[in-house]
Order: sequence, then structure tokens, then C-alpha cells
Amino acid sequence: MIKDMGIKYTLTGHSERRTLFGETDEDVAKKTKAALDNGFTVLACIGELKEEREGGITKDVNERQLNAIKAECDDWSNIVIAYEPVWAIGTGLTATPEIAQETHAEIREWLAKNVSEKVAGATRILYGGSVNGGNCGDLIKNKDIDGFLVGGASLKPEFKDIIEAANKDKQ
Repeated sequence: MIKDMGIKYTLTGHSERRTLFGETDEDVAKKTKAALDNGFTVLACIGELKEEREGGITKDVNERQLNAIKAECDDWSNIVIAYEPVWAIGTGLTATPEIAQETHAEIREWLAKNVSEKVAGATRILYGGSVNGGNCGDLIKNKDIDGFLVGGASLKPEFKDIIEAANKDKQ
């Protein structure tokens, strides 16, 4: 039905689906594959819980989630990665630009090593997690942050500031 409405993008793996509905990494991978097979571009959400960040296993968590997608999907040309640290979604907490860049660089390195250098260079990696008009400018300046997956701020006037910051820095 959504395809008939002209919608071309879909999300998989959002933390609320994982936590509230118990979706596993494998469930997310299968949904990602099904969406790709039906002509959608998929924003595949990955990210760690607060205790995982504090435990120093962010990279392991993200790689586990990416490995599940890789097991199902050969063609990454219509996959966008949305890194959303769960501890930052809707909490007002945001990863520092340094933390976000470091994690995005790790994701890009994983893509280069496990998919291909070409895919690593072509894949958009978005940051999500309490993005707002005040922090978007510093976040978007980072090399491996290609844009944002915006939640609550998309309903506020400051959303225009986020759009302007992303457009200004990435032109």
C-alpha cells in the first residue's frame, strides 16, 4: 500500500521496534531485505544502549547489527545507515560531535572491510539522537556524518535550522 502511494523510503531497526516489539537483528535484516526487494530505499537504524556505550562495546553492537543485515543483503546501493545511539533518542542527550564522528568512521570502516570500499564511500550514514537546531551545525561538520534522522525536532520551527545546516555544509 505504501508503495502504491509513491513512498520510496522506509525505516528498519528503529530502537522502539527493537525494544517494544522485540525485533531481533535477524528480524531487522529480513525486513531490510524485503523492503529492498520491493524497491524501497531503506534507512537501517543501528545503535547501542547507554549501558553498552558505558561498557565500551558500541563498536561490537553496531557490527553485530550490520553483520545481520549483511547476511541477508548483497546489494547495499539502496541502504542508508542511521546511527542512533539509543541513549540519545528523545532524551535531550546527544553524542558529542567527536563521539558521533568516531562511531560513523567505525561504521564506514566496517563497510569497507565487509562489503566494499566502493560501498563504504557511497553509503550515506546519518546521525539520529536528539538532533536539534543547536547541535546540528557542529555535528554535520564531521567527515563521516552525511545527514540526520530527525525525530521530535522535525515538528518544531528549528527543523529549518537543521535542514539549513545540513545543506550548507554538504554542498
